[in-house]
Amino acid sequence: MSKDEHQTAAPTAAEPEQGTESHDPAVPPAYRDFMRTGWGERELDLPAHPVAPYAAARRRRLAEAFPGERLVLPAGTFKVRSNDTDYRFRPDTAHTYFSGNQTTDAVLVVEDGTEVLYARPRSSRDTDEFFRDRQYGELWAGRRPSMHEMSSSLGLEVRHLDSLEDDLQRRGSTKTRVLRGLSSAVDRIVTPDAGLDDELGRVASEMRLVKDEWEVGELREACDVTTLGFEDSVREWDNVLEHGERWIEGTFFRRARAMGNDIGYDSIVGGGKHATTLHWIENSGSITPGELVLLDMGVEGRNLYTADVTRTLPVDGRWTARQRELYSAVLAAQQAGIDAVRPGARFASVHEASMEVLAHALADMGLLPVSAEEALDPESKVYARWTLHGTSHMLGMDVHDCGRAAPEAYAKGVLAEGMVLTVEPGLYFQEDDLLVPEELRGTGIRIEDDVLVTATGSENLSASLPRGADEVEAWMARLRR
Repeated sequence: MSKDEHQTAAPTAAEPEQGTESHDPAVPPAYRDFMRTGWGERELDLPAHPVAPYAAARRRRLAEAFPGERLVLPAGTFKVRSNDTDYRFRPDTAHTYFSGNQTTDAVLVVEDGTEVLYARPRSSRDTDEFFRDRQYGELWAGRRPSMHEMSSSLGLEVRHLDSLEDDLQRRGSTKTRVLRGLSSAVDRIVTPDAGLDDELGRVASEMRLVKDEWEVGELREACDVTTLGFEDSVREWDNVLEHGERWIEGTFFRRARAMGNDIGYDSIVGGGKHATTLHWIENSGSITPGELVLLDMGVEGRNLYTADVTRTLPVDGRWTARQRELYSAVLAAQQAGIDAVRPGARFASVHEASMEVLAHALADMGLLPVSAEEALDPESKVYARWTLHGTSHMLGMDVHDCGRAAPEAYAKGVLAEGMVLTVEPGLYFQEDDLLVPEELRGTGIRIEDDVLVTATGSENLSASLPRGADEVEAWMARLRR
């Protein structure tokens, strides 16, 4: 039985009462009755959330894409971390994009002329939930907004979640599309139709490809706070040298929680050979003088927009001649990719521009078994042994944003003003790669920035974090003083 189903199931002799655990103390009637009395009213009149007008426009566009149909977008619920403890909740991106809501278990229903948020409001004092329920009780988990507060803030009609099933069934045979896998209750109520549901997911993703002005502001702020997190990490370099990768991870996380919602993804802190593992998130290694450290980290803002930035730093604060040579090759490749970002350019052209530079750099190092031109042929791509991944992905509320968009709109599409994408080429020489000189083995370098497509070209939203080899040295020296 899923957790959201468990919340409404009647307790049996074999399981604890609703929302409690087996080790919780008993609640005698006198204590229960006393807890339900003597509480004041705390209803708030909240101002409109800044996203409310943007979300309303998004809902209108979504409804126009599916005239006469019902669209159901759940927020999701808690996910178990261990036994009876959950991860901190983060709502489904599409749900929040179209509603602004970030509370658990809510469901947005959009239909011609009707937009309703079904939500689980703050605990009533008429039941035991507020002081006994570990997931939803106010005294356990904090105050949830009331239906009035959600409605006044988000500009939506809000109904209690308990009425969702009756409302969906009462509307009869209206064609209904659902974003599935987020709410077992919704998945049970509405008969699945893979074609209908997949199309809703595709359209919801494609609508997020072009960011509005409010979203660009959120991404800009996320990049600015991310820069502060990188600076925090370098200021703590003495502790980094003592405690290793985990110290950087924890230092950056502190900034993300202090000025944002969370980290946008698990931070990648790769010292030495760990930098050659693309998604090294264990972060359990040492930071060793003489080596490089790759930092791929991003702050998720309070409205869930995330940055995604990578810098590769010399642990000593200064590059060796060989490190500088490799770093400069990656930097040149990244700049070529950034220069390719403009309205009307193919999305793939950013990757192609970066790989052109890296393939020739690898040829100059004598590593390619063929010429750079032959290696760049789509039927060859042998250069990719040392570059491994694509250069770009869309960025927004998800670090890999718009993942359900059709290839024609994204990977095989063209860039448009308002899109935000990463540009992140890299070179990776594995520690056991016998085709590269021994001095290169175990070296990984990636440089990544978040780039906005403008009317005439592009803007680097994360440009405040130094990229040039000399700039990086000066930046590290200044912060470590």
